[in-house]
Amino acid sequence: MSLKVTNLRLPVEAPEDTLRASLATTLGIAPDDISSWRILRKSLDARSRNRLEFVYSAVVECPDEADRVARLHATDAVTRYEEPRFVDPVCGAEPLLQRPVIVGSGPAGLLAGYYLALRGYRPLILERGQPVKPRVKAIREFDAGGEFDRENNYLFGEGGAGTFSDGKLTCRMSGPDVDWVLEQLVACGGKPSIRYEFRPHLGSNRLPMLVRNFRRKIEELGGEYRFGCRLEGLEIHDGRIHGLQTSSGHLPASAVILAIGHSARDSYRMLHAAGVPLRAKAFQLGLRIEQPQEQVNRQKYGKQSYCDILGAADYNLVARGERDLFTFCMCAGGHIIPSISEPEMFCTNGMSNSRHDSPFANSGLVVTLDPSELDTPHPLAAMELQRQYESIAYDVGRRNYLCPIQRAGDFLAGRATIGEVPACSYQRGAVNADLSQLLPPQILKAIRAGLKVMDKKWHGAFLKNAVLVGPEMRGSSPIRIDRDRESYQAPGIDGLYPAGEGAGYAGGIISAAVDGLRCAKAIVGRFAALESR
Repeated sequence: MSLKVTNLRLPVEAPEDTLRASLATTLGIAPDDISSWRILRKSLDARSRNRLEFVYSAVVECPDEADRVARLHATDAVTRYEEPRFVDPVCGAEPLLQRPVIVGSGPAGLLAGYYLALRGYRPLILERGQPVKPRVKAIREFDAGGEFDRENNYLFGEGGAGTFSDGKLTCRMSGPDVDWVLEQLVACGGKPSIRYEFRPHLGSNRLPMLVRNFRRKIEELGGEYRFGCRLEGLEIHDGRIHGLQTSSGHLPASAVILAIGHSARDSYRMLHAAGVPLRAKAFQLGLRIEQPQEQVNRQKYGKQSYCDILGAADYNLVARGERDLFTFCMCAGGHIIPSISEPEMFCTNGMSNSRHDSPFANSGLVVTLDPSELDTPHPLAAMELQRQYESIAYDVGRRNYLCPIQRAGDFLAGRATIGEVPACSYQRGAVNADLSQLLPPQILKAIRAGLKVMDKKWHGAFLKNAVLVGPEMRGSSPIRIDRDRESYQAPGIDGLYPAGEGAGYAGGIISAAVDGLRCAKAIVGRFAALESR
C-alpha cells in the first residue's frame, strides 16, 4: 500500500538517511517493514533561528494491514497515496505534411521539441543564436569589455535566456506534467534532488551541459536544430499557417510552436504587423539589490554552523502597500548580469552557479504595472516603456554597458552616491548613478516605501551595506499572444501554437517547459506522426 506522510520534521543537522527510521516511527512500524520510500517534497523552516528544520513529505510503500491503515488514515499527516498519471495523448489522424517547427530553444521550445521527438514527429528547432559553446565564448568576451552580439548573448542562443538565468526551478504548479519535466531534466544531467526540493536550483554553470544533452537526444530521435536562423515573417493564408520567412530563407510549415521568449522584441513587432492577436499584460519592473552574502547568512541562519550545512542563504520578501514590492529571482552567492537583447540598451538580471560561491547576494525588487496605467492601449506599449528606460540606462552607463549603481541609503535619501564606485558583482564594471532616472515615478515611490518595510522586517539588516542597480525589466513578458484554451492555437491562425514566457503563459523555467510540453501534446493529439525516412 502507498501512504503519503506529510509535515515530517527533522533538524537540519540530521542526515537524510535517517528519514526512513523517522517515517517508520510516524507509521508505527519497524523500518524493515517499509518496502520502499521516496521524498515528494523537502523545504526549510527557518522561522526560528534557534532550531532550523527540514520539513518533508514522502511516499511510503508498506504492508497492507487494514486495521493499522484505518487508524493511520484518521490523522492529517498520513493519507493514502495514488501516483499521478502522466497522460500521453493518442496520435491524431490528420496528416502532417511537414515536420513540426519550433521557434526558439528556451525551456518551452526545448521540452516541446523533446516530447515531439520522443513521439516520432522529428521536430525542426529554429534558434536565432548559436550553440552553447560559442555562446559561452561570446558572453565571456562581452563581460570582459567586448562588443555586444545582438544574436548571441545572455538572452539569445541555445537554451534561450533560461541557460543563463540561474537555473531556479521553483514553480507554483504541480502535477504529472511538472513531474515529467523534472524527470527529463534529471535524465539530461540535473541533480536528482530537484524532483523534490522546495526551491530547486541547477546553477548557470550546469545549464549549458543540460541543454546540450537535450539537443543530442532530440537529434538522435530524428529532430534537427538550425542555429543562426531568426524568424522574420509568417506566411498565413485562409486563416492557416503555411510557412515561415527566416533569415535563412523560406520554410514551409503547417504546425509551428512559437516559443520566442519574452525579449524578442523584433519578433513581437513582426507578429503584430502580421495580424497575430497580441495584447499588453501586467508585468514587473524595478531595480536589483545586492548585499554581502555573509550578511544574508547571519540574518537567516543566526549561526555559522547552519551555513556550513546549508550553504548560502536566500530570502523571499514582500512589502505590502499601495503597491506591493516583492523580491524576485534571488541569487544567493550570485552575480549581477546584463539582460540585453538590443544594442544601446541596458537592463539587469541575476544568476548564481551551483556552488553559490560569490561573496554577494542579489535579488530583483519589482513592482507590478498594469497595462491600464499606460498612456496608450497599443499591445506593444509596455514593451516600448521598457525600451525607453533601458535606453536611458545605457546612456547613464557611459554608453558602454556599465551598470548604474547607487548605495541603498543614498537612493532612499534622494542624494547621489559620490566618490569610489561601490563594489558589486557585475563583471563589466559599474558607474555611480541616480537610479531615479531609470523607472517611472510611481514605481520609484513604491520601491522607496517597500524598502523601508523590508528593512524593518530585518531589524535594519536588509539595507545595511546594500547597493541598488538597475533597471530590472525582464522578469516577465509585457505581452500576451492570444490562444485558444483547448487547442493552444492562436485565434484565427490554424497551426500556430504560442508557448512559454514569450507568449505570456509562464513565469520561469519549469512553467515555460510545461507550457511547451502541453503545446506539443496538442500537436500529437491532432496530427499523425511522421513516418521515418
